[in-house]
Amino acid sequence: MSKAKGYAAAAAKAPLTPYVFERRELRDHDIAIDIKFCGICHSDIHQARDEWGGSIFPMVPGHEIAGVVTGVGSKVTKFKVGDKAGIGCFVDSCGTCDQCKEGLEQYCAVGTVWTYNAKDKEGVPTMGGYSDKIVADENYVLRMPDNLALDASAPLLCAGITLYSPLRHWQAGPGKKVAIVGLGGLGHMGVKLAHAMGAEVTVLSQSLRKQEDGKRLGADHFYATSAPETFKKLARSFDLIINTVSGEMDWNQYLSLLKVNGSMVVVGVPEKPNEVASFSLILGRRSLAGSAIGGIQETQDMLDFCGKHNITSDIELIPIQKVNEAYERVLKSNVRYRFVIDMASLNAN
Repeated sequence: MSKAKGYAAAAAKAPLTPYVFERRELRDHDIAIDIKFCGICHSDIHQARDEWGGSIFPMVPGHEIAGVVTGVGSKVTKFKVGDKAGIGCFVDSCGTCDQCKEGLEQYCAVGTVWTYNAKDKEGVPTMGGYSDKIVADENYVLRMPDNLALDASAPLLCAGITLYSPLRHWQAGPGKKVAIVGLGGLGHMGVKLAHAMGAEVTVLSQSLRKQEDGKRLGADHFYATSAPETFKKLARSFDLIINTVSGEMDWNQYLSLLKVNGSMVVVGVPEKPNEVASFSLILGRRSLAGSAIGGIQETQDMLDFCGKHNITSDIELIPIQKVNEAYERVLKSNVRYRFVIDMASLNAN
């Protein structure tokens, strides 16, 4: 075992504080990564505050991990020391169920092992990327594009793939009208990716406050959902709606914006259940679906796509000592558009 240092929540709703813990020694197929940057995801806050239930403490959050390989196991073939490497939302799965065989490890029937707030196959709690190092099986590690800044590409490991996967699955591209609901950490990636795929992109936001940003990111249109005329004007307009919002909202209103055979895909996680009227779906043969991140191969495809199109996240780089302040700002939507922690700041403790 080797000592690692990071920041952890000791209990639900406790502030994150410095924490020393152990990482396992390299196994045959393991690689060791020196973490350079880690993004802050809203789900980090939910889990650190036990808002979804079942949280394991102490908890080192973080699943948007970008760094450099510092060691490899004796049978590793995919990485070498010095390579840029990334880890997303999970670090293991059964590898044998139908989902894993199809490259859908995020839906593993036996149980996906999440990067943090989970237990590995030995029953040891996993610890995430708010730390200086991590060890993982090479088959669950991603190769980061050489041409992209490592700090700004860290959020691609969650925010990027969370939007890329449904856009690809529902075939966003030329001739398709795509709406992104919410222009935050997830939504801004959706705009960039859908635009690069060739779709006609519309942002649906509560106000026009971020309209200039939306157009800069690649949106063709921008509408305020608070304006009473918006839903009437845009009725039956879209082939695909990606809903990134985690707050309370009337899904029926948004379903009315779909064309016949259109789909609304939910990637945000509201705390309370939403009611959906049958007629919102029936009168248009509409679909309501959900999507969670992507498998390893699809995530690598996303990273390669972003490398080809020079797509990164818009970030605010912070020292780890400001992580608790960043959490509060995320809750107030006071970031454009993703916080990323500079792990070099750990040495300032």
